[in-house]
Amino acid sequence: MRDWQGKRYWLVGASEGLGRSLAHVMSRVGAELIISARSEDRLNELAAELPAKATVLPFDVTDLDDVTRAVNEAGDFDGIVYLAGAYWPMAAQDWDTEKVNTMIDINLRGAVNTIGAVIHPMVEKDKGHIVIIGSLSGFRGLPGAIGYSMTKAGLMSLAESMYCDLRKTGVEVQLINPGFIKTRLTDKNDFKMPAIMEADEAAKEVFEHLNTDDFKKNFPLLFSWVFRLGQFLPDWAYYRLFGR
Repeated sequence: MRDWQGKRYWLVGASEGLGRSLAHVMSRVGAELIISARSEDRLNELAAELPAKATVLPFDVTDLDDVTRAVNEAGDFDGIVYLAGAYWPMAAQDWDTEKVNTMIDINLRGAVNTIGAVIHPMVEKDKGHIVIIGSLSGFRGLPGAIGYSMTKAGLMSLAESMYCDLRKTGVEVQLINPGFIKTRLTDKNDFKMPAIMEADEAAKEVFEHLNTDDFKKNFPLLFSWVFRLGQFLPDWAYYRLFGR
């Protein structure tokens, strides 16, 4: 269990959904937060709700200059959680390049921009905590997930490579892969979402993992086994089960 008193954590993608709920969980245990997203109004509303100190720092993860500005303004912090995400349900037949590029820019390139801007000081100090929020959808390609599944697979691979390099240093890396969470993003889906969780419930799962030394967490547990099993199925079986 970490001692959160006096710790300063940066939540990128805190204005809505899982990020907003996680901010409440972490603030209640005494962590000082930097909360970021593009919507300053929503961040100000969140800061007013939190019991512990919170610094509002809006920026655009897709703009490298803006990322650099935000990092300079953030100052020192103990850890960062990358939660920013964009999502549209999309089959290959309905390909929308603009939306796919937006998902790439926010979900994947935004993480690269943000983590790339903070990792060198952590490595130099041999101290820090980097948390990446992936998704169960990143384990293998899924129907209706053009763009999103690809970016989450990229985040998972990024976190795994970082962990390979940093696991014996003072810089901690963690990867968390949730299933369906009820947010404004999943509200776009017109299909039944098995084992869907409320954002507050999912935030407790995330925070529980932050208090461990383990690298990866997939949840909900039983639902995640379906995706893990899918990695080992031969193509003919996988696409019969998961394909449309």
